[in-house]
Amino acid sequence: MSERVIPLVDQRLIQRAAAIPAQPVAATGLLGDAFGRPLRDLRISVTDRCNFRCSYCMPKDIFDKDYPYLPHSSLLTFEEITRVARQFVAHGVQKIRLTGGEPLLRKNLEILIEQLAALRTVEGQPLDITLTTNGSLLARKAAALKAAGLQRVTVSLDGLDDTIFRAMNDVDFPVADVLRGIEAAQAAGLGPIKVNMVVKRGTNDHEILPMARHFKGSGIVLRFIEYMDVGATNGWRMDEVLPSREVVQRIQRELPLVPLQPSAPGETAERWGYADGSGEIGVISSVTQAFCGDCNRARLSTEGQLY
Repeated sequence: MSERVIPLVDQRLIQRAAAIPAQPVAATGLLGDAFGRPLRDLRISVTDRCNFRCSYCMPKDIFDKDYPYLPHSSLLTFEEITRVARQFVAHGVQKIRLTGGEPLLRKNLEILIEQLAALRTVEGQPLDITLTTNGSLLARKAAALKAAGLQRVTVSLDGLDDTIFRAMNDVDFPVADVLRGIEAAQAAGLGPIKVNMVVKRGTNDHEILPMARHFKGSGIVLRFIEYMDVGATNGWRMDEVLPSREVVQRIQRELPLVPLQPSAPGETAERWGYADGSGEIGVISSVTQAFCGDCNRARLSTEGQLY
């Protein structure tokens, strides 16, 4: 079988590469980016397809039945993904997150997880292997994912009210099925689980407190993400952004919060704990406060581009 050449340069940056001030990276054999930041986290997209049509990500008017998704032959195979991951791990990466699209749509994903779980960090420790999902297939797959070596999941959930949830994901899928998936993940030991809620002013911001009440004391970390611009596909408007500080203020009025320290270098979420010790929330200020200065992530696309 012929080998595939995997491009390791973001083609969009070639024209301005000379303008990027190169920074020396210590001669440790560990990977760093052009700004001298160490890479410790590799995010791998295993599919460009999703069964939801969230307005902020893959709106239906763009991603319709005629959208030119990648043919299966263009996707990196599990063996190719593992080969790339092995090189990153050998040079300091400690965490791998599987994403999509919706990663659970990729057939036999457990095989890839088993292959990645066999890798060891430069310190000889198992990798931290996580997965981000919309939760639609999690109830039926959680146990097998855990058995394959997956450690944790992050579930996207933009509201508890079924009407609001369907309006955000733009498909006929009940919120109860996602909640069952979260319960199955907890039962399988895929934790600590994180739940991500994208907050869009005027659409689902009244779900902030119900979500906080629901997950408080559950052991699940609820994170609120500012509605962000992802290009020309989601009709983004600044007046639909609810700043993270306002999210915290709304919760604080009913459920007292105290600030927490970051749990790891490069963490994107600002952490807040409930004053009574019953858990924590996070806010990700993707619009109002830049958080990329200490980024430690690389991203491998479905077809093998590195960003």
